[in-house]
Amino acid sequence: MKDLTLLLFERMGIFLMLTFIFTRIPLFRQLLDRKISWLNTFYFSSLFGLFGILGTYAGVVVQDGMVSSSFWMLQLGPDEAIAHSALVGVVIGGLIGGPLVGIGSGLITGAHMVYLGGFAAWAGGIAALVAGILAGAVARFFSQERVISPVKALFIGMFAPILLMGIILIGVAPPERAIQLVNLIGIPMVLTNSVAIAIFTTMLHVALREEERTAAYETQRALYIAEAALPHLKQGLTFRTAEAVAGLLMRELKAAAVAITDRERILAHAGIGTKQHVPGESIKSELSRRAIETGEQQIAYSHEQIQPHHASLGAAIIVPITEAGKVAGLIKLYFRRPQDIRSVEIVLAQGLGQLISYQLGAAMHEKMTHLMKEAELKVLHAQINPHFLFNTLNSINSLIRMNPELARHVTMQLGTYMRLNLKVTSSQWISFRQEMELLNAYMEIMKIRFEDQFTVECDMDDELETWMIPPATIQLLVENSVNHGLRNRRSGGLIRIGLRRKGGRAEVSVEDNGTGIPPNLLDKLGTKPVASLSGNGIGVYNINQRLIGLFGQEARLHIGNKAEGGCRFAFSIPYMRAEGSEDVEVH
Repeated sequence: MKDLTLLLFERMGIFLMLTFIFTRIPLFRQLLDRKISWLNTFYFSSLFGLFGILGTYAGVVVQDGMVSSSFWMLQLGPDEAIAHSALVGVVIGGLIGGPLVGIGSGLITGAHMVYLGGFAAWAGGIAALVAGILAGAVARFFSQERVISPVKALFIGMFAPILLMGIILIGVAPPERAIQLVNLIGIPMVLTNSVAIAIFTTMLHVALREEERTAAYETQRALYIAEAALPHLKQGLTFRTAEAVAGLLMRELKAAAVAITDRERILAHAGIGTKQHVPGESIKSELSRRAIETGEQQIAYSHEQIQPHHASLGAAIIVPITEAGKVAGLIKLYFRRPQDIRSVEIVLAQGLGQLISYQLGAAMHEKMTHLMKEAELKVLHAQINPHFLFNTLNSINSLIRMNPELARHVTMQLGTYMRLNLKVTSSQWISFRQEMELLNAYMEIMKIRFEDQFTVECDMDDELETWMIPPATIQLLVENSVNHGLRNRRSGGLIRIGLRRKGGRAEVSVEDNGTGIPPNLLDKLGTKPVASLSGNGIGVYNINQRLIGLFGQEARLHIGNKAEGGCRFAFSIPYMRAEGSEDVEVH
């Protein structure tokens, strides 16, 4: 028994070497992914049936209690039997392929064992079929596992040779010969078959881990390329950005050449054939046109199908990239030979095309959001400025009859203010110094309109002069105090403006000694347009929304009434670079 066990283990090693080679076959990965069709069932049944046949030929012939070391047998005599590893292929086929593969491989292996003959041939044939059925049933029980664990496979692998021993004891005559055979081959077959099945499933787990590592690496590489390409793609598909992206893809994908196109022209080319390539050359290849029209990836397997026609380029993958749901251009990956295009390259190219398409869409969305924000700011100005303009024009109209000289002066001041306002509000950011110049021009007109009804005091830290602020923010709060808070005061009105630096933020406050804000409107003002007799609150609401949109909730307006009378508006904003960059830096 010891010699038989060692001999079976030696031959099992040869058998497992073949199975390791088998796990390298790409078609085998479809079985691991449970991609079973009727055609694949036939293929895999035949394949695992062949493994069963090889396991039979790797067996050891037994005759009258003696072990033969012959490696290959064509036919067994009537007094011979075989200790084999045929059930390994059947059980593995059932475990990973399901009942149909188990039955198919069991039938093939069992038919071969009957063909070989021997006094236990029919017992082996029946055991192979039943083992395939039971292994398929067990696979259904463990269907949540992609491949059953080696420990489970070790114990499951024991039942097949034990089943064979039971059938031999029941069906082989005379009983004395059956008992002698089982005593000789039972334990060695149970050990070798179960260990072989456990090792086989271990190989499958190794193959899966390799596949997962490869997929993770390719995914990481695609994400890195997409991230590195994003700064260029944000600027759109141009000759300059296409050249940068083509160079990036050339370095990372190890292709023979890379080309980037829009819908009509080749924008950039890197790698083999670059000297022959002229940026702006029109797209000529039929596959490229088809990719643009259909939006589907195309693969060229011949030199004639690709562009440019370079002698060293024999294959290409053409990947469409989309923007706003339409094909915006192509990524063309060139290879020297068709054999260089593996499934990994095809899947990677397709995933990369999708990622870059998403990046283009995100860049367009970001650009549109920025444009909408700018448009929204301009709309806010358009909503607020007419109030001041109409009131000033009405004042000029009244002064023309009573005091023409003063009307002429107000008109000149209005012109000065409008020129200055047009200059500063054409930018998204202005300095505090420019904001105060705009406010002073505004107050010159207000003093003429309202004479001595109110005064304005301003206390600003000198170091804040170069800090940036959205234009007309302070002016609009002062205008709110003039038009609403102090509208009923005939004299003694006071507007106090404070601009203080606190750490990395500028704290701005505008307060007056007017009538204050009605309590029923205090918690609503700034959060939405508020209807009231003195106005609809659109100005304060717009200021608050603009501050929140640009700086976040920390910059929102804080509105309250003062105990001694009047109201106070306050907010704080972080430091903004004087060149107008949107990158906020806190000192």
